[in-house]
Amino acid sequence: MNAFPVLTSVQDGIGTITLNRPEARNALNQAMRPALAAAVAQMRDDASVHAVILTGAGGAFCSGGDISAMLDASRAGLAFRAGMRELHQWFPELVNLEKPVIAAVDGPAFGAGLSLALAADFVLATRRAKFCAVFGRIGLVPDLGALHLLPRIVGLQKAKELVFSARTVEVEEARQLGMVYEVVEDGAALTEAAQALARRFGQASTAAIGMAKTIMNQSFESDARTIAEMESYAQTLCRGSSYHQEAVRRFKDKQPLRFDWDKA
Repeated sequence: MNAFPVLTSVQDGIGTITLNRPEARNALNQAMRPALAAAVAQMRDDASVHAVILTGAGGAFCSGGDISAMLDASRAGLAFRAGMRELHQWFPELVNLEKPVIAAVDGPAFGAGLSLALAADFVLATRRAKFCAVFGRIGLVPDLGALHLLPRIVGLQKAKELVFSARTVEVEEARQLGMVYEVVEDGAALTEAAQALARRFGQASTAAIGMAKTIMNQSFESDARTIAEMESYAQTLCRGSSYHQEAVRRFKDKQPLRFDWDKA
């Protein structure tokens, strides 16, 4: 058993979370759950981190839940429910992390791995990447937030088709469906592309991006008036920030802005 099922690192403002069970294609087991929760909390609480990359070791992203553990009788009934509730405590922390999250997907993103990928703001994938709501193949319903995230990304009818059929989605189709932001050639290019995208947020206001992300994540469940109120509070906080004041001064003095995506 791998003593470190999840690895974390922070370098130049970029935090990286790596699923580290390559011998099992990074299948999500009991040891990985608290490790992932701790990794997400680390990235949330580290003020030096402006963007996060989520990836897998050994040429796979995450092949889903650990099938062998599903035969464990001690994990039935209320014990299983407790485990599911534990997942649903930390997974929203990843979805709503107030920093850009980039999933770098090589190989399979199946089952829970699909959910982890969909939790990111941007999914970069190699041509070897495959996506699948595989649960139906073993008589289960999607979990780890997939039933919430998938319809919002691909639309309700397409989500039903993917869930009911439990078919594999190749990377080009995933891009067309809006699941994948960018396709790259191989694993080496994937690492470079993920880091390059993360670096582009280095001079942005992490606070402004974080608040905008939180509000947009609520936009499907909230009415226009509620969103407007959230916008008002967020904008008030941003207007009072030192970042905004400096940006206005730079603009008035005809100096280059710290954050200019088009010129990055």
